[in-house]
Order: sequence, then structure tokens, then C-alpha cells
Amino acid sequence: MALTTALTRRLGIRHPVISAPMHLVAGGALASAVSAAGGLGLIGGGYGDASWLDQQFDIAAGQRIGVGFITWSLRKSPPLLTDALKRRPVAVMLSFGDPRPFVDEIRAAGALLICQCQNIDHVWDAIDVKADIIVAQGAEAGGHGALRGTLSFVPEAADLIAAHAPDAILVAAGGIADGRGLAAALALGAEGALVGTRFWASAEALVHRRHHEAAIAASGDETIRTTVVDIARQIPWPRGFTARVCRNAFTQRWHGREDELERAAAVEGPRYRQAFTAGDPDNTGVWFGEAAGIIRSIEPAAAIVETMAQQAEAALKRIAS
Repeated sequence: MALTTALTRRLGIRHPVISAPMHLVAGGALASAVSAAGGLGLIGGGYGDASWLDQQFDIAAGQRIGVGFITWSLRKSPPLLTDALKRRPVAVMLSFGDPRPFVDEIRAAGALLICQCQNIDHVWDAIDVKADIIVAQGAEAGGHGALRGTLSFVPEAADLIAAHAPDAILVAAGGIADGRGLAAALALGAEGALVGTRFWASAEALVHRRHHEAAIAASGDETIRTTVVDIARQIPWPRGFTARVCRNAFTQRWHGREDELERAAAVEGPRYRQAFTAGDPDNTGVWFGEAAGIIRSIEPAAAIVETMAQQAEAALKRIAS
């Protein structure tokens, strides 16, 4: 069984599923497992830790995988991309910033360029640089994003791409965690899905057990878009992007009191990081999206890929009938 789309043909994969390159979560084991199951796994380059990236590429050795970077952060450390490209990734995903400084190097290495977009201006940028794959990310997604909802953003991006970049392939992201979401993405005009939270809640993800437990217990209502996690970590995210995380004691204490948190960051930052390392689900950022409300268990990544593809095919057949 396989859903064949322009994405599966371009990437040479069996299922139109890409795992999101989540910072310090999507390591080599997760990326490798997703690719082995017929999707495409991406290692999370995040803010850039060269030794960690080397480790994760070593773990994934032998599998066709890709890598993703936070673009505005990559501009501070361009050698990270150069080193990653030496590992011959299938694709490089850039998100949250202008991709132009890196496009030529990615193409010269023979990797496909994936640009993740959070609004129509970003889609125009991706079209301008002739991205191979364009991801339209809705605000339902866990981690960083913006304001557009997946349901309206994906078809608007699809129409724009069809008119101005028909060779580019659209992928949907944001709130997609099962086959119903994948089928919906295809119905909206995408050729596949980039999936974050569902793979965050997988056996191979580098996530503390107590954070996984918090996600399984949560509904989609129990998340919030906020800047307090970045203020506590003292990471200067560009204006316009917020992070979706679990509502907990930390967000309740500081959301709406951002100025106070900035003044207290020297004290609160170490507390936040200590709580994160300890797996404390109440006093740090727990990074999942609204899709947590339909996740009931922690599964191997391969099972997630297969189940999602089977459910999507069944959903599309049901609709067609």
C-alpha cells in the first residue's frame, strides 16, 4: 500500500510523510527510523551544535535522510551548513528567515531545498529562490510558528504555487498527527505532510519520559503560543514568531509578564534549563502542538508512518465512495 504523490516521486519515498527537524528532538535515530519506514526523516540542526550534529549523522549512517536549520541562527554559523552538506543529505530545510544566503551552496551539493513558510510573503520568498519543496506551516504546530491556520493557508499557498512555481511541491504542516490529517492535507492541495508533534511523541525522539506523559494527558486546548520560553532561554527570536508549548505552571506564571521575565532572566533562565534537563513538565517548556489532543501513546516512528499512510488511504477511499 502506498499513496503516490509528487512528493513521493521527487524524494523517492513510499509515503508522503516528512518528519520535522525539531531542535534537540529529531536526532539520527528518529530521522533514520522515519526514512526506513518509507518517509523522509530530517535531523534537527536547530541553533547549531556541530558535535551533536556529527553524532546524529553518524547514528543515521546508511539511511537517506535530510537536515533542517533555523535560518536566522544559521546565518551566525554558516560552517554548520557546509559540514552538514558533506554528509550528503537528501534535502536541507530552512525555516524562519531569508533562505537566499544558503541556496547556492545547497544546490551545489546536490541536495533538495525545502523552505518552510508561515505566511504568504514567505511563500513568495520560496518561489523566488526556486525551492524544490515548500512547506506551509499553520499555527497549530508545536514549537515556533506564526499566525496562519493550516486549513486556509495551505490552499492559498497551493494556488499561488500552481500559478507561479508549478514545479515546486507543496507540503502541509501544523496539527497533522494521523491519517485524517494527511488525507486533509492532500485534499487541500498539498502533496504530503511535514509532521512534528506526532514524531515528538515517538519512541526514538529525544524527549524526556515525563514530557511525553504530559503530552499524552493533554488536549489540544492545553497549549499556548507565547514568547516566554525564548525569553527564559535568552534566545532572541525575530519579531512575529512565537512558540507553541504546553500550558503549565511556567507559562501561567510568566505569560503576560514578559517584561518582568526579561528583567529576571538571569535568575529564571538557569531555573528553566535545570527544569528542562530534569524533565520537570511544570517549570519549563514542553514543546508540543495542538495535535497532542489526538495522541494516545508513544509509538515507534515506523509504526507512526505506516499507520498514518494506511489511515489516509482509508479516509480518501471513504470520501471517494
